[in-house]
Amino acid sequence: MSLLSPFLRRLVRRGELAVTNADGSVERFGIPEAGFPTVAIRFTDRSVTGAIARNPQLAAGEAFMDGRMVMEQGDILALLRVILHNAPWEGGGAVEVDIGNPLMRLVDRSRAALGRLNWERRSKQNVAHHYDLSDDLYALFLDADRQYSCAYFTDPGNSLEQAQADKKAHIAAKLNLQPGNRVLDIGCGWGGMALYLARAVEGVSVLGITLSEEQLKVARRRAEEQGLADRVRFELRDYRRVEEGFDRIVSVGMFEHVGPPNYLTFFRKCREILADDGAMLIHTIGRLGTPGQTDPWTRKYIFPGGYCPSLSEIVSASEKAHLIATDAENLRLHYAYTLQHWYDRATANRDAIVALYDERFFRMWQFYLAGSLVAFEAAEMCNYQIQYTRRRTALPITRDYMAQAEARLPR
Repeated sequence: MSLLSPFLRRLVRRGELAVTNADGSVERFGIPEAGFPTVAIRFTDRSVTGAIARNPQLAAGEAFMDGRMVMEQGDILALLRVILHNAPWEGGGAVEVDIGNPLMRLVDRSRAALGRLNWERRSKQNVAHHYDLSDDLYALFLDADRQYSCAYFTDPGNSLEQAQADKKAHIAAKLNLQPGNRVLDIGCGWGGMALYLARAVEGVSVLGITLSEEQLKVARRRAEEQGLADRVRFELRDYRRVEEGFDRIVSVGMFEHVGPPNYLTFFRKCREILADDGAMLIHTIGRLGTPGQTDPWTRKYIFPGGYCPSLSEIVSASEKAHLIATDAENLRLHYAYTLQHWYDRATANRDAIVALYDERFFRMWQFYLAGSLVAFEAAEMCNYQIQYTRRRTALPITRDYMAQAEARLPR
């Protein structure tokens, strides 16, 4: 019996997990059940189970990346599903996979808190770690418009391209865009949202800001190619350095990189530069429950400095900045659908990703997408869209205008 056996026996009850240990012994957990996968894994050396038992949130991902935990039946997504779907967050059975040693746990949480400070220089370094990867990598799993955020599925069966187009219209409708509006896009990525807003409503001009040099190059090129460079500008700039005024502010998939110590700074800056009758829309990954912390594997390999806030953390900071939360929507399942598309596309393009980097990088990326997908299916992750104004009379008094605008906006 391995060090992991008690944990797996307690957790895996629905579905079946077979574990072949390094000494050749086989242990089975759970029983087959419709809707739950049957999975088999093999550990290649004796030290793996001990490492995972001591620090499961870090060591499990590293073992998969390094080829020390091998999938024998099913893929890494199936393994994570059989574990997390046995204890869904809303059922009160969230999986407890924390660091066992109290001192190590304290050190890890201190590191997480320090990483969330995200002062300007560190913010740029953290963004470069993830977003300045090869441009070809993102082309292999995103839609053609490079929307690297939760799509909006009016039908779960829609294509990724349709869902991302519907997402842009959904957000534009909440902004209540008017001809001639000046828009700030904070964290503009490869420019898709900014370019869409400029095309969607006559006379709209957009400033998109990013901390990624690679994304900036692509966004500027796209503006030139689409003949929108006169109305859409892209700059390498931190949100704290914006001084101009805007009628609308939009931020999609950037708030996760702000960090709780900077939330009040972020919202105060947005209020300062937002017109008195303006509107703002924040689209961010969030938590269903109380504040938490980013797991050590994700902090180390994917999003250093990243943190997904609870709704209470977002709203309490914006309240202090005297911004009015005029509308809030929880896109509960939409990111899971989005990530399924990304996971399938990345997996189908395994050889191309290995050619760009190597086998270890591919397994890292696959673990990241699979873990994220299951977190939105069964753990505490969700996606919030929160609309803000400075003045309570800035928007129509019912939500009807959103649906009306969404229906007529281009796709």
